[in-house]
Amino acid sequence: MNRPEKLTRNQALVFDCLTGSEAPMSAYVILDRLRDHGFKAPLQVYRALEKLTEAGLVHRLETMNAYVACAHPHQDCSHHGMTAFAICEACGAVIEFHADEIEDALGRLARSKGFRPGAMTVEMRGLCASCAGAAS
Repeated sequence: MNRPEKLTRNQALVFDCLTGSEAPMSAYVILDRLRDHGFKAPLQVYRALEKLTEAGLVHRLETMNAYVACAHPHQDCSHHGMTAFAICEACGAVIEFHADEIEDALGRLARSKGFRPGAMTVEMRGLCASCAGAAS
């Protein structure tokens, strides 16, 4: 994945760390991997993650307290309403996708209850195709 141009040094290092990883990473794992690049405190990682998340380049997986690089950066994830993740409980793989029909249905349900939805994140846990095939 190509790195966006207008990133600070720390943002670029964190972004590269996440794009080079095959699994979600916590801020502390990122910190450990970037110590040789001058990272000394969690706050350095959290600041970079905050800006990368705001830019739609990185997503936080709430249930794992971890981060992944956006799989669809060209779709401008910072401005659409819902991002969904399928998380494999066996191998840790994360599949990111957008499902407009689910977003529309959840939005209608929320509005029917007087709630005005903003950003939505859906996380599903289960088995990816590879692990499901190995289990049968």
